[in-house]
Amino acid sequence: MDLKKLQEDIFQNKKDKGFNISDVNKEFCLLYGEVAEAYDAFNKKKDDLGEELADIAIYLLGLSEILNIDLGEEIEKKVSKNKSRIYKKVDGVNVRISD
Repeated sequence: MDLKKLQEDIFQNKKDKGFNISDVNKEFCLLYGEVAEAYDAFNKKKDDLGEELADIAIYLLGLSEILNIDLGEEIEKKVSKNKSRIYKKVDGVNVRISD
């Protein structure tokens, strides 16, 4: 899957259908709403949890395209960074002690 192409396709669909493509604050709020819907589906053991998670990804990719951020590239960098971090358990919680 080409995440950058998917971002572009999602943005184009938003544009074609007349959805928001400029109000970043609104997109963050809509993304937050999708996360809440997925959490609700999880808690209530609804059959549409996968679809709700897909909605989160779609909003996140659309927002990334609006902000001109290559999310695939950013994810790869972050995964690499996380691999090198060192953690220590403190009271049962992982606490980062170095990057």
